[in-house]
Amino acid sequence: MRRVAPGALLLLAVIAWFGTLGYRDLIHPDEGRYAEIARQMLASGDWITPRLNGILYFEKPALQYWATAAAFAVFGISDFAARFWPGLTGAFAVLALWWSTRAVLGPRIALYSAGVLGSCVWWLGNGHFVNLDMGLSASLCLAMLGFWYGQRDPASTADNRLGMRLAWAGMALAVMSKGLIGIVLPAAVLAAYSVLARDFSVWRRMRWLSGTLIFIAIAVPWFVLVSMRNPEFAQFFFIHEHVDRFLKPGHRRTGAWWYFVPHLLAGLIPWTTLLPGALALGWRRTPGRFQGNRLLLLWAVVIFGFFSVSSSKLPSYILPIFPALAILIGQHIQRLPARRLGMHFAAMAFVAVAGMAGLAAMTGGWIGARAVYSAEELAYREWIMAGLATIAALSALAGRLASKGRVGAACVALSFGGLFGTQIILQGHQTLAVQKSARTMVAVLAPRLPAGAPVFTIGYYDQTLPYYLGRPVTLVEWLDEFTMGLSIEPTRQVPTEAEFMVRWRLLAQAAAVMRPETYERLREAGLPMTVVYRDPSRTVVIRSPAAP
Repeated sequence: MRRVAPGALLLLAVIAWFGTLGYRDLIHPDEGRYAEIARQMLASGDWITPRLNGILYFEKPALQYWATAAAFAVFGISDFAARFWPGLTGAFAVLALWWSTRAVLGPRIALYSAGVLGSCVWWLGNGHFVNLDMGLSASLCLAMLGFWYGQRDPASTADNRLGMRLAWAGMALAVMSKGLIGIVLPAAVLAAYSVLARDFSVWRRMRWLSGTLIFIAIAVPWFVLVSMRNPEFAQFFFIHEHVDRFLKPGHRRTGAWWYFVPHLLAGLIPWTTLLPGALALGWRRTPGRFQGNRLLLLWAVVIFGFFSVSSSKLPSYILPIFPALAILIGQHIQRLPARRLGMHFAAMAFVAVAGMAGLAAMTGGWIGARAVYSAEELAYREWIMAGLATIAALSALAGRLASKGRVGAACVALSFGGLFGTQIILQGHQTLAVQKSARTMVAVLAPRLPAGAPVFTIGYYDQTLPYYLGRPVTLVEWLDEFTMGLSIEPTRQVPTEAEFMVRWRLLAQAAAVMRPETYERLREAGLPMTVVYRDPSRTVVIRSPAAP
């Protein structure tokens, strides 16, 4: 029975991880954007030049587009396939962390660390959401784990060779996931490590020749090909998307210096209470030349600091630090007396219950200004409550088990508390699908619209609309992230509402999506249209022979 239980628990975790990827509708903006680029790549057969809604789109490299397009080819166009790459890379990072930690620190700490990473809220959430940060984080995880494995004091020549090759491959994949940050961040971490640990010998064991060849083979060919086909690519990608995004605040993603602190504390749930001790462990000097824990600490601190000083901030930007913290927390668990560990886990139960009380107070209008919540938002509140209750219950169980000396069973209980609790919260987000996704809207519109009829979006753009519609839409008075592409291909838009009205009157059949206030303005102007769908934020109309 003891031999069967670990396998059964692992199977349950895999089912919980992958089995829910396709349950929720894709939402605006990131999920729709990256799924649509991949869908168009597969449909067009052009695997070099990315296009969003049929318009040139050079903001990010092509690795995730390729992977998602391949998933579409294998599984069909589906929400499951759209999320497959983040789900796969998130799970791969957990496996890579377990393998490398087992070699460096032993099997028990490896299991603890993998359990922490695979069950914390932020890693799980981003592994079930279509954006580029999970692919980037998994690639950086491979790079840093390769370095950690290959540079450790007992590493043989073969270990060093394997570790460094994995490190160079990881950096190349990170560059192909999100750009130059894939090599800037590891270089910054290693430089900081060399200075603070006074260990410059690591640079001599980097396998520069074979590593550089691996990096070039993976990362360079696409950049050369896309630049040859699109002369505008290099300036936009390397200057606008890297230098300007980091230094200039014009990307509407600014935040205070402490912006990422609450995201880190909440993202580590249900392991947050162990963070201070894990950070202290990382700073402590250990015997030997190579200071592995200090490297892990700097892996987290340097990346956290880099994005904290950046002018462009989004919550998922600190995702790459979670594997390093997971290994430090895994070691901290191993060192703590069972009774103290039980107190930590019990405290997590209290935090979850406090979160439930705070959510109830906020949505019930008991604290702060009374806000008006939609029925969908109140329904989602119940899912969040259920998720927090699951985390609280299994945290309390973990605390009791740990206090009795059953540390392994306690960590299993807490890991599944994080896994199931977070999954409940994630799946409950489907209650907001009507507000956040175009799927319901397209389900109503598609039967009323002939295959060749154009679809316009007026002063508004939902990234999930072309994905669920299965073809591009025509933008009216909308630039935003299409500014660069439309400057090259201006005919792919209608620049003004007045021009749209002229074109609309000449069409026999068409559809348009707009805000309710835009609809009222066009209706008062006498534009012939029939409403086929409306919700609080969108109105969909058609132009047909039967329209007045």
